[in-house]
Amino acid sequence: MDQTEYIDLPPLMSASGTIVLPGSKSISNRVLLLAALSDGVTEVRDLLHSDDTERMLDALRILGIAVEQIEANAYKITGCGGNFPVKEAELFLGNAGTAFRPLTAALALSGGNYRLSGVARMHERPIGDLVDALRQLGANITYLGNEGFPPLQISPSVLAGDTVEVRGDVSSQFLTGLLMALPLIGQTVRVEVLGELISKPYIEITLAMMARFGVDVVKQDEQNFFVFGGRRYKSPGTIHVEGDASSASYFLAAGAIGGGPVRVNGVGKNSVQGDVRFAEALEKMGAQVVMGDNWMEAKAPESGKLNAIDLDCNHIPDAAMTLAVAALYAEGTTILRNIASWRVKETDRIYAMATELRKVGATIEEGADFIRITPPAISYKPQATGSSIDTYDDHRMAMCFSLAAFGHGVRINDPHCVAKTFPDYFSAFASVTRAVPVIAIDGPSASGKGTVAQRVADSLGFHYLDSGALYRLLALAATRDSVSLDDERALADLAGRMNVEFRGVQIWLDDVLMGDELRGEACAAAASKVAALPKVRAALLDKQRSSRLAPGLVTDGRDMGSVVFPDAALKIFLTASAEARAERRYKQLKEKGMDANIAVLLQDIRARDERDSNRSAAPLQQSPDASLLDTTALNIEQAVESVLIAYREKCPAP
Repeated sequence: MDQTEYIDLPPLMSASGTIVLPGSKSISNRVLLLAALSDGVTEVRDLLHSDDTERMLDALRILGIAVEQIEANAYKITGCGGNFPVKEAELFLGNAGTAFRPLTAALALSGGNYRLSGVARMHERPIGDLVDALRQLGANITYLGNEGFPPLQISPSVLAGDTVEVRGDVSSQFLTGLLMALPLIGQTVRVEVLGELISKPYIEITLAMMARFGVDVVKQDEQNFFVFGGRRYKSPGTIHVEGDASSASYFLAAGAIGGGPVRVNGVGKNSVQGDVRFAEALEKMGAQVVMGDNWMEAKAPESGKLNAIDLDCNHIPDAAMTLAVAALYAEGTTILRNIASWRVKETDRIYAMATELRKVGATIEEGADFIRITPPAISYKPQATGSSIDTYDDHRMAMCFSLAAFGHGVRINDPHCVAKTFPDYFSAFASVTRAVPVIAIDGPSASGKGTVAQRVADSLGFHYLDSGALYRLLALAATRDSVSLDDERALADLAGRMNVEFRGVQIWLDDVLMGDELRGEACAAAASKVAALPKVRAALLDKQRSSRLAPGLVTDGRDMGSVVFPDAALKIFLTASAEARAERRYKQLKEKGMDANIAVLLQDIRARDERDSNRSAAPLQQSPDASLLDTTALNIEQAVESVLIAYREKCPAP
């Protein structure tokens, strides 16, 4: 897999800070279409920049609407008074349900020839209930593929009728699209909703936005809506898009899991979005939540641990996905009910959520409209084959599972899918989270980096990883198992199988305590040879990264800061002259009662430096963002103190 196809999130320790939310996707696309259908010019500010809004903007331009970008997130839309200038067009709408469903309704009542299509997943998302409702008014719509699904062909038709029935138990977007389009036909229409209306808060958004553009819908009850004739959309002049309440859920949950407080600006208690009630669900889990007119803030429970909930999520269908991942950090079994709409979103979200939660050790039961989540009995630790989260081209899957990085780290496949609603999500998430810190000490052989790293770890109370020991252990295991040091594939397979444990200063290989054989020159030379093999280095990468555990890690090697932990909090390139390193190695061996010749040691060190510097796989070199520490004239205590001072300057105690 190419590096651009995934993002590795390091183990996270805490979360705090402030985020300014991007605009709401649901409000953005509603406002764009209403502005296009209005009389007058509308200035839309704080518009979400995303794939979904780009699809709507592109469609409006194709339909002859004048769209002018005046600032980064501000557009001027010149309305058409309910009559699109272009009467024949093909529109590609990607996987944007908030564009596809309302445009289908508006165009079906506009008297033109239009072909609407999207990506493969859009063609799997049902639209039959909306088409059936529009046909009751006389709309001429033909399915170009499977019955009940896009793509669609819309043709001119004679419109009539004063009552329309539409199902409400599949997607609220059907009712939204219908209500927004009905003022175009100029007569009073009663809309009767069949079945339970799901995702009710999204209908409230629709009604609020229509009212801002001068059309008040009379809501008799949850099943009956009246759109009166003679009403036309009129521009409100300037309209500001609220921050996205669904996106707020990830950061509020991060505050609840990671200590907090985390504040989100752009949405608060006065929001028209139903997903602000996600805050209530977090409070039920024990989180401490406060809200202002245009902001919300969350932090962990006083007890430090979230508790499980049993919740009907009809009022927060999108934000409820965040609760499913937060349940990993709660005591007890969480049940999320009335989420049937998950099945017809960007992916089948119940199936997708169940599948990925199982990867991180949760016990899952799923049904037609619920999911039951029991967190792992012990803290889960992803393995090389089980830590990758698939996202199903669904932006909310990617964002939800970023929360699974607390304590453990996680790989998110296809992270670019967040562009649908929040293109810079992972940067924003990183800005309010604190990863388990790593001090990476790289340098040449016999530079003293292992001793320095071990003592720095002891001083800080951090874990210690001797990465060089992994290669020496592999060399010993290869000798034990009669694996040739030239057989790259066999060595890589052995590297993946061997069980290594660091217990203080002790190192164990497959439950056997290692001794001086690990420090001999023959072992070191063999380790240098196997370390030059790309497949071996790749096989050991996950083992090295799995050592990153709270409260922190100090590691030494030759590519710790450049390859293994590129986000290390502090990178040190520790070196010394070849002569000084040979003398130190000589004293070390003599203290252990081992034979040594300083001239031979000096020759070996120079040869190893040359070999390590010129190898194709992870050559020995100072990372551009690493600090050089030359210890030729320093003793161990001075070198350790230099590293500690550098760490405290770069990472002051919170």
